[in-house]
Amino acid sequence: MINIPKGTKDVLPANSYKWQFVEENARKVARLFNLKEVRTPVFEHTELFARGVGDTTDIVNKEMYTFEDKGGRSITLKPEGTAGVARMFIENGMHAGVLPVKTFYITPCFRYERPQAGRLREFHQFGIEIFGSKTPDTDAEVIFAAQSFLNKLGITEIALNINSIGCKTCRAQYNAALKAYLEPNLADMCETCKARFDKNPLRILDCKEEKCKSINENAPKIVDYLCDECASHFALVKEYLDGQGVKYTVNPYIVRGLDYYSKTVFEFVSTKIGSQGTVCGGGRYDTLIENLGGASTPAIGFGAGIERLLLLMENTGVEIEDTTKPTIYLAGMDELSRKKAFELAMQIRSAGISAEVDHMAKSVKAQFKYADKIGARFVAAIGSAELESGVCNLKEMATGVQTAVKFEDLITYLK
Repeated sequence: MINIPKGTKDVLPANSYKWQFVEENARKVARLFNLKEVRTPVFEHTELFARGVGDTTDIVNKEMYTFEDKGGRSITLKPEGTAGVARMFIENGMHAGVLPVKTFYITPCFRYERPQAGRLREFHQFGIEIFGSKTPDTDAEVIFAAQSFLNKLGITEIALNINSIGCKTCRAQYNAALKAYLEPNLADMCETCKARFDKNPLRILDCKEEKCKSINENAPKIVDYLCDECASHFALVKEYLDGQGVKYTVNPYIVRGLDYYSKTVFEFVSTKIGSQGTVCGGGRYDTLIENLGGASTPAIGFGAGIERLLLLMENTGVEIEDTTKPTIYLAGMDELSRKKAFELAMQIRSAGISAEVDHMAKSVKAQFKYADKIGARFVAAIGSAELESGVCNLKEMATGVQTAVKFEDLITYLK
């Protein structure tokens, strides 16, 4: 037998309704915030992620699924959603259209890392990206959209952490102060942090190694080094959040794991999914479009892993109703009644109501058991008497109540 690759999972019929629930609520939130769906390729040229995500990140250095195609081109399965949407924005000249461009996507992503709770090698991401606006109310709107999405899923046991990591101007001063603090402790830090020291010291604050985290506890805070423009922007973001009663904590150690971020960054975190507590994260990336060869365009967005959301919902007792169960099961007792059951089922389906019939030549008793297992709300048994009278007894499975309904009135009754 050929087994599923490590770090991947099948979505079985018994669980697919949970995925549909998450995806449908993602689309509902997108409509509320006037976000339009985009779909980008599963694979892109490797250079896109090296330049966009950043060559100092673990994603680029360790985790990407990269291969050469038959034309000798280096191709990578997308490890995250933003870079592909940014490439799409540039390549299709969207900067010349109506701004802002407000988008969302639901996409598979791929990272080669050690599988653990809520973290797989193939995972799925709901994300939004807004291009063209540099105002702090856009930052707040993206955070509101993320919170609205989580609330619609019934997720409440989460905390919002926010930070500003400034722009190139103020970050240069901060990097100097951070390196001055870290250098005496560098010998005690992990090899990854040592490698980041010269290339991107800010990323050291994102290290999950305990010895590095303890050193970072007393590091200078970037919010103390923000230039006037970045400080004003961050203050206004907080004002918008305060104005809507959004609770948050300013966490100076949030820098996010991707190099393209600037100014506002944020995370919704939980303690209910193991050590990997971030369930949704994002921020502003005003220089990414320009770095990828496009016109200077401010942008902001977030991403949320669907598998991690489902794990969190399970761990916190969020119940998801299965709305995919059939409304009616029509049980035929013999060959003629099976044909009638099939005919009625097709009429009912044509009216937009879900219906099911027997395809396994089961006995009537077995059909009732099957109808119960698949969660049919009503069952109608059809035999020779029903064929003659044109009337069936419609049994509501939850209550056991039976109602005589004419064949031609079934659709009206079920509606």
